[in-house]
This record gives sequence, structure tokens and C-alpha cells, in this order.
Amino acid sequence: MFETLDYSILQHYWYAINALLGALLVFLLFVQGGQTLIYTIGKNELEKKILVNALGRKWEFTFTTLVTFGGAFFASFPLFYSTSFGGAYWVWMIILFAFIIQAVSYEYRTKPNNFLGQKTFEIFLIINGVVATVFLGTAVATFFTGSPFHIDDMNRSFWDSPFRGLELALDFTRYTTFINLSLGLAVFFLSRVLANLYFMNSIYHKQIFSRARKSLLNNAIPFKIFFLFFVINILLRDGYAINADTKEIFMEPYKYLHNLLQMPFVMIIFLLGVILVLFGIIRAYFSSKKCGAIGIWFTGIGTVLTVFGLFLIAGFNNTAYYPSNTDIQSSITIFNSSSSQYTLVAMSYVSLMVPFVLAYIIYAWRAMNKKKIDANEMKDDSHAY
Repeated sequence: MFETLDYSILQHYWYAINALLGALLVFLLFVQGGQTLIYTIGKNELEKKILVNALGRKWEFTFTTLVTFGGAFFASFPLFYSTSFGGAYWVWMIILFAFIIQAVSYEYRTKPNNFLGQKTFEIFLIINGVVATVFLGTAVATFFTGSPFHIDDMNRSFWDSPFRGLELALDFTRYTTFINLSLGLAVFFLSRVLANLYFMNSIYHKQIFSRARKSLLNNAIPFKIFFLFFVINILLRDGYAINADTKEIFMEPYKYLHNLLQMPFVMIIFLLGVILVLFGIIRAYFSSKKCGAIGIWFTGIGTVLTVFGLFLIAGFNNTAYYPSNTDIQSSITIFNSSSSQYTLVAMSYVSLMVPFVLAYIIYAWRAMNKKKIDANEMKDDSHAY
């Protein structure tokens, strides 16, 4: 079946799969967002325990999706993997370290004879919540703003900055840094929005529900501001286009706006996602307790669609999805960075298992959320985080 497909179709197919994994990862970052709200929503030890355990039931989904996202890119677009993960070394190491201390924190937070103390591990969870969301969002923004690297004739990539990716978020002499950070901060506040919606959906506790609803609005407003700043900037800036005949990279005015308009299906996905995100927030904030609890599903699905659309805008329609701002012809495209046709065909058969994996995740999610967490469960559960 896949053997008969054109090489270009396979390349686009696998970019779309990676884009979907990235979109699912952004949704699952509600775990990180929730960790930054432990002291905001929880006002005593019991309430903090309820919050941590609500998140603890889901943190492995986020970590597994991150690993799968990286693995899928490594297998399907190895040049991107080697350039980004090998070049922006410190960014990815910081993100990895943040996830390591998250795993350790859930495991040892309430263990007896914990010499670091429970509060230390809670601070680790907050660090993971801030670092993972901001840096991942910043990394995604570079799909539009570019990174400092070049690739030689032997396909070896070299990072053109001694700061190994940190300059993408900390070099305030460049306007693109503010664009990068705007998406990083948008993802941070979105993760907190999703976390509040998740708390309202999965926890049976009147005070927590009330505080989560209040916190929802406080985080939704800055999310909208930072997200609008990012979207407006990328739609109005020059983009990295590919000459369809020569494969030469050149700057095209309003490239990403053109992509949105020239791909109606992608535009529908993106706009529908934005509408669902806003609808879920409004529904949860203004509706009754029962109706407000389902806001997570509207906003969650909307998040996946919006981020999926952003990735497609960055890579489809003859666009360099990982551009170089120091050597434009080194910019990475779907066409020059993919694995061989044989590899993509073999992987495509494996991808047929994805629906079964998703079905298992949905089943496991429903099983864990069948009964809302409450105070009595925390008092009686000796295996709580």
C-alpha cells in the first residue's frame, strides 16, 4: 500500500504525524501547568495532596509523548533531530533535566525519611512546570523565526552560536527573541488554563473548584495576549519559502499568511481550534459546576487542532520548517531532511498501530478518571504521591 505512494507524499505524511504528536504534547502540558498552581489552588496540606495526586495520574502521558515526539522526528527527519537536539544542546538538556526532577519528585515526595523534605520536591515540580512549558514553546517558535546553524556538503550540522540554543530565548538584542518568548509564555499560561480546567473536571472539592475557576480567568487573559502577539507577528513577517523547481530557499513576504490562505483545510483546523479553546474557557467560567467541568474537553481538543495547524503552516506549502537565520540555504525542509523512502514506507506500516495506542490511552484515562479524586480518597490511600 505505502510502497505505491510518491516519496513527497510520504514526507508530508510523516511531518503531519510529527505535528500531531507535538500538538498532543502541548495539550498534555496541563500537568506542568498544574504543578505551578499547587500553592495557588491548594491552601493546606490535604488540598496540595489532592492536586499533586490528580496530576500524578497523568504525568507519564506527557513524558511518554515527549519521548515519542523526539523518537518519531529522529526516525523520519534525522537531519532536523541532529541539528536541533545536537545544536541547541543546552535548551534540550535543561528541558530533559526538568523532566527528570519531575519524575523523581512524584516518586519521592512523600516517601518516609525523605532528607530533602516534601517542599523541596514540590519546588522541583514548579521548576518543571515553568521550564518545560516556556522552553518547549520557545523551541516551537523557532520553526517560524529561525535558528543560527549551517549544514555543510556532507550533511553535517554546526550551531553558529556558543550559547547552544539559549540565545533563542535570552538574546534581547534581537526582536525574534520576543516572538519566541511570546509563544513560550503563551504555552506556559495555556498549560495553566488547561490545568485549571482539568482540576474542575477531575477533583471533587468545592474550594478547589472555586479557586480553579478564578485562576482560569487570571491565566486565560495573559495567554490570549501572548498568543495574539505571536500569531500577528508570524503572519506579518517574511517567511522561508522553497522554490518548487530548484529547491532554493528564499524570503517571501507574508509567507505564513499566504500558507494559511492557500491551504483552506489547514485554516479551518487552525480557526476551529482557536474557537474551541475560547469556547471551553468561557463555558467553564460562566456555566454551572456540572457544565463547567467539561470545559477541558473543548479547550483540550481546540489546543490540539490549533497547534497542529501551526505546525502545518510552518512546514507545508513549500516552506522550510526549521529555517537557518545565519545561512538561509541550510534551512531544513521536509524534502532535504527526511529518511529514505524505504524507511518511511516501513515506518508507515508501523504508524497503523497509532489508533490502537490512542484507544489504549483513552481507555486508561477513563479508567483513572472514573471516580473524581476527593479528600476521603487521599486520607485512605497509602500509595498516594
